[in-house]
Amino acid sequence: MSQDFIQELQTQLRPARQRMVDHPLYRRIQSLDDLRVFMSHHVFAVWDFMSLLKALQRDLTCVTLPWVPTGNSATRRLINDIVLEEETDLDPEGRPTSHFELYLRAMREAGADTAPAERLLAALAQGASVTEALGAAEAPANVQAFVKHTFEVIASGHTHAVAAAFTFGREDVIPDMFRNLVADLGQRFPGQLDTFIYYLNRHIELDEDHHAPLAHQMVRELCGTDATRWREAADVAAQGMAARVALWDGIAAALAKEPAAA
Repeated sequence: MSQDFIQELQTQLRPARQRMVDHPLYRRIQSLDDLRVFMSHHVFAVWDFMSLLKALQRDLTCVTLPWVPTGNSATRRLINDIVLEEETDLDPEGRPTSHFELYLRAMREAGADTAPAERLLAALAQGASVTEALGAAEAPANVQAFVKHTFEVIASGHTHAVAAAFTFGREDVIPDMFRNLVADLGQRFPGQLDTFIYYLNRHIELDEDHHAPLAHQMVRELCGTDATRWREAADVAAQGMAARVALWDGIAAALAKEPAAA
């Protein structure tokens, strides 16, 4: 039943997914300045993804002492496999790093402003709430709305809903979205975006070939044959996609206000 429902769910979500993949934002990024604006917004989505992931690890594995076997061992393997590569992947030189830290490096290489993201981290380190930290970072309104939605899903306490947001709002669609960004960046901006291109290609490779299939299996395990859980998974996935479109809309609006590049 769950295998059929995954396919049914993907069919149901296809129009919303296509709105993300075909968003005019990708065509709007024409200059290095445009890309810097994009990165200064998108970095917050890279960051809050890690909290979505760690919420799943908290719920699906044992992260307290003393250790005891927790949940389904296959699901534990799924989530730990994803955590390994998201939190401690290898950079272009083969050194361990998280994808968020890799993104910050890509921003610095491209000349994008990392100060807002760094203010967010500093505020969190001092004990601020997520809402307070977003304010301290002076994050744009579209960014704050996107991140707050993510943490509302986490706070729901429904692990299957968190898994649906993670799977269908992120892992399942990221390869197609990122292909629209990576197309010819290397040729247009040689030497300035090597880390960013590596980051995009790494996500395309991992998410498409490895993480998305694992995430689908995780949703199957968590929803089982419970029709209510499948409906809730569909609702949360659709809401996550709408939140991403709103984030992209906000970035496109910010780019429209920027002076045209010479």
